Amino acid sequence: MAAIPDAILFACNLNRVRSPVAAALLRRRFGDRIFIDSCGLRPDELEVDPFAAAVMAEWGDDISSHRAKGFQELEDGSFDLVISLTPEAHHRAAEMARARSVDFEYWATPDPTLETGSRDQRLEAYRRMRDELDRKLRARFPSPTTFGG
Repeated sequence: MAAIPDAILFACNLNRVRSPVAAALLRRRFGDRIFIDSCGLRPDELEVDPFAAAVMAEWGDDISSHRAKGFQELEDGSFDLVISLTPEAHHRAAEMARARSVDFEYWATPDPTLETGSRDQRLEAYRRMRDELDRKLRARFPSPTTFGG
């Protein structure tokens, strides 16, 4: 079972869908026990994608106040683990931490914004993305425990 890092960064292309959802999913399990952040390569729109907010609200998580940011806007670049959700973000994350001791993982995550069809069909694509990220997070990180309680 892998140890839980102290600081984790999720990275994708726009920081409006995949990386904020992954960050919210991990925060719901670990709270503030670890530092969790997210960023994107080209955060040209600041607001979180409304479908991403909707599928997270289904699980009781409010990510509507998330504001997209790029690698250059990170408050702290000292992460123990960077999880890239797109190939482009993985390449950029590796460049960012070239001189640092950082672990990297690439989790291929389909882009639900590419789904066409009705609102329900599109929401289902976002749910699949959310559920898949949740499965990967649960498999990668052991459940938090309390000591002496």
